Amino acid sequence: MNPQAPVYVRAEDDAWLTAVYYHVHAWSGRRPFWAGLIILLSGVPIAYFPYADVRLGNITIAMATTAGAGSLIIGVLLVTLGLTLWLQQGVRIFVGVAAMLLGLVSLPVSNLGGFGIGLILSMVGGGMALAWAPGKPQDAVDPVDQLDGRTPAQAVDLGKSEAMAGPQGIPGPRATETAYASETTAHADGGRNSAG
Repeated sequence: MNPQAPVYVRAEDDAWLTAVYYHVHAWSGRRPFWAGLIILLSGVPIAYFPYADVRLGNITIAMATTAGAGSLIIGVLLVTLGLTLWLQQGVRIFVGVAAMLLGLVSLPVSNLGGFGIGLILSMVGGGMALAWAPGKPQDAVDPVDQLDGRTPAQAVDLGKSEAMAGPQGIPGPRATETAYASETTAHADGGRNSAG
């Protein structure tokens, strides 16, 4: 979400569908919408494939396994986690980890995680939920206030001299030096050691 994006203000001549679109867009921008949608969709193949059957003429091919109840539970939990992520974005860390774990558990339980579709979707959605962070609007600060009344050129010159000054006005180490380097045999002669 871009916190600096303009806020939609409904005009009198806007169609109701336009207003609904902008309100849904604003609602989905304040939460991990796509992560929730992907987690929600990951539960569908995991719950569906153990109960699905394919009919080829008079032949019925059933994919039912003994772990059908486990697959249904995992699928319903993933759908619930996706909805929870939409409604309570504060639990995104828990939802992301739980979705990834349920995706891994579905690998042996539910026909290889819904033939890999549900497994991959739950991993991607869980990762997106873990990576999402709420947007924060920037504070409107006058650039002159940040410089304490100085011009930008004066601030740059002062910044260079402040960076060079160490404690009590003694110049500090240069940017290319490290503070922990010592003159031991490992560091002497350009890092070469002499044996013997």
